[in-house]
Amino acid sequence: MLVAAAVCPCPPLLVPEVAAGAGPELDAARNACLDALAVLAAAQPDLLVVTGPTGAAEAGAYPSGSVGSFAGFGVDTTVRLGEPGAGARPSGRPLPPSLAVAAWLLERVRWRGAPVEGLGVRETLPAEECLTEGATLADRAGRVALLVMGDGSACRTVKSPGYLDERATGFDAAAARALGAADVAALGALDQTLAYELKAAGRAPWQVLAGAARSAALGGRLLYEDAPYGVGYAVAAWS
Repeated sequence: MLVAAAVCPCPPLLVPEVAAGAGPELDAARNACLDALAVLAAAQPDLLVVTGPTGAAEAGAYPSGSVGSFAGFGVDTTVRLGEPGAGARPSGRPLPPSLAVAAWLLERVRWRGAPVEGLGVRETLPAEECLTEGATLADRAGRVALLVMGDGSACRTVKSPGYLDERATGFDAAAARALGAADVAALGALDQTLAYELKAAGRAPWQVLAGAARSAALGGRLLYEDAPYGVGYAVAAWS
């Protein structure tokens, strides 16, 4: 059963070494993420599952102890998602960027609680499949927590990665309201086609969360919402 969730954005720029001189611009987002992780720790879960958006080739499970790197972003920094379990085999593939950012955040709070596993969610996964995946995750243990990584639209300004789209502000506002209110129905109803057009990579992981929380009756708090660099970022905590 889902007992807590934290929702965080997943730009590699959250890692100060990657952001370099722009690091302070995301201090508020980083601090909000750490506050959200504190909610997960307080829930004392039996299992923490980290989920984030990926391409088709990177989707799927990542066992505890999987390693990621920010070398692709010009920084020689490696991270590990939890600790390898007894007799566990190392993952044959590196963590995708969204899960590597999550691992970096967990290292910042020195996570020593429940075992940690990763799940890469294909960005184009249909809503119904996301909801089903979430329901399956919630049944993995008696007390399950989720760390859900994902960004909003990338079309908030003319300098955004996806240029300016007038629909982006409304989409991000609706998603932030749903995340802050733990509104499972509203998250499940997010328009997949619109999210794709706005390059909102968080849509699929957010809908996985919605599926996991359908019968959990959790409350939510929005801890951060902004669009630095023209990309919508939101941080929320559910408990």
